[in-house]
Amino acid sequence: MVFDLHVYANGLVVALSIGVFAWLASLVRRDLGFVDALWPLLFLAMTSSYIALASAVNERAYLLLFMVTVWAVRLALFVTLRGWGHAEDRHYQALRADNEPGFWLKSLYLPFGQQAIAAWVISLPLLGATLGGNLLGPLDFAAVALWLLGFGFEAVGDQQLARFRADPANSGGVLETGLWHYTRHPNYFGEACIWWAYYLFAAAAGAWWTVVGPILMTFMLLRISGVALVERDIESRRPGYRNYMRQTNAFIPGPRRAVPAEIA
Repeated sequence: MVFDLHVYANGLVVALSIGVFAWLASLVRRDLGFVDALWPLLFLAMTSSYIALASAVNERAYLLLFMVTVWAVRLALFVTLRGWGHAEDRHYQALRADNEPGFWLKSLYLPFGQQAIAAWVISLPLLGATLGGNLLGPLDFAAVALWLLGFGFEAVGDQQLARFRADPANSGGVLETGLWHYTRHPNYFGEACIWWAYYLFAAAAGAWWTVVGPILMTFMLLRISGVALVERDIESRRPGYRNYMRQTNAFIPGPRRAVPAEIA
């Protein structure tokens, strides 16, 4: 069993410390927008702390750190640039309005504390892969292949959507080309693949029990902060989305369904 409570607890301290500093910054800016960009950086910080405190570090740990760094930096930069110069996201505006008065203090937990704790639990595969001492093997190569698939879906999907939204002619429209032709959320599907790849690294290191991490992440992507959140009110903003939903898988890519267009 690959586990070190001291190393894992240090990851929580790191995540909570970053959360507190981010919360203080949000009070100054009166904007929660950067909380999304903070999410991947929490995992980079925790992975770095796990490696720093590990009694021995092998090739898997350094490979994992490289992959987490590439994923985290790309996602953080993309989210930051996407929101640059824009007002606070409507979901955070609603969260602020629903928790007044005293949201300035409640926001320490909503969302920063919640985010730090969730990230800490999800980081279990990163801990297991870092502490495991097994040599690289077939599961590690499978993990790399799955990570590349997921990273491609996430990065390409993000860029396709950003390019679509940048064209004023597409205002109120629905992106149905590229990866978005096969799944309504290629970026979330890619994110799930990335986390199951991290789990394969952990399983290869002997930490099979860390499966709670990708399970929780996949659940969040489907039911909490991903698909469910994005599609909660999207039909009212994009009239053509209902028919898109009838034709296209929500998560796992697949062929479009041949259904007649909905009659208004």
